[in-house]
Amino acid sequence: MSASRLHRVAVLVLDGAKPLDVGIPAQVFTTRASMPYEVRVCGAAPGLVTGGDGLAYYVDHGLDALAWADIVFVPGYRHPDRDDPPRAVIDALIAAHDRGARLAAISTGAFALAATGLLDGRRATTHWHYTRALVARHPLVQVDENVLFVDEGSVLTSAGAASGIDLCLHILRGDLGVAASNHAARRLVAAPYRSGGQAQYVPRSVPEPLGERFADTREWALHRLGEPLTLGTLARQAGVSPRTFSRRFVDETGYTPMQWVMRARIDLARELLERSERSVEQIAADVGLGTGANLRLHFQRILGTTPSEYRRTFTRGE
Repeated sequence: MSASRLHRVAVLVLDGAKPLDVGIPAQVFTTRASMPYEVRVCGAAPGLVTGGDGLAYYVDHGLDALAWADIVFVPGYRHPDRDDPPRAVIDALIAAHDRGARLAAISTGAFALAATGLLDGRRATTHWHYTRALVARHPLVQVDENVLFVDEGSVLTSAGAASGIDLCLHILRGDLGVAASNHAARRLVAAPYRSGGQAQYVPRSVPEPLGERFADTREWALHRLGEPLTLGTLARQAGVSPRTFSRRFVDETGYTPMQWVMRARIDLARELLERSERSVEQIAADVGLGTGANLRLHFQRILGTTPSEYRRTFTRGE
């Protein structure tokens, strides 16, 4: 998708809205030279909206913003298992989806999307504390409580507040590419990429220092993607056995170590395709995949496109 197009984002603030959930998409997609987005914060009607956690919000726009937007974010709100949002809100969400807008829920905002029926038969997630309530209230939704976010194309859902950042960066990556997403992550001082399949939380029985050591190993690997990286190499860097490293790595990231390395290499290749004129063969060598044929194979398998087509996508209209 070309970065030259202006993307219109509506943040729908419902009664009891959680402050972090409202602020994340508003801040990530705020209009600036490097971010071709326009954000409108709205409610069921313009004016004061009672929020959660002692805050209230004054919104300039009503549901007309949903008819304008390309992406509609529904932040989480308090007591989502008690009542559905007003019928006018549900109808406006359905109408926005029907005309092609993407709907993205942060945390308990998934309950509002579920109330539209648009999640029936689809995978979705929400904050781990509310997953059982979502199953009970909307049994046709395929609730996955062990992931950070779920992308079903036109409807996306995420877990607790911090995973809303992961979801926003995921959307950015699809809209503007890896370089823009990484730039936004640096501005937010956030991890540039956590897979949607990563667990919402690591069991308390896991020693915290080991988790920090694994994070350091991932950072170490990201600076050496052009070098040979094996399971043994990574485990030695972390100071644990390969078996322990593999098991814990899957718990923390949702991927095996080698799957994670491959996706990191493909991400680096994407950024080089977006920002440089290096050939596919040169990029393959830079990211540790050896040959252009090998890069094309894994690029197609993971992203469903070719490096050349991907590069054209991010240079059209420039």
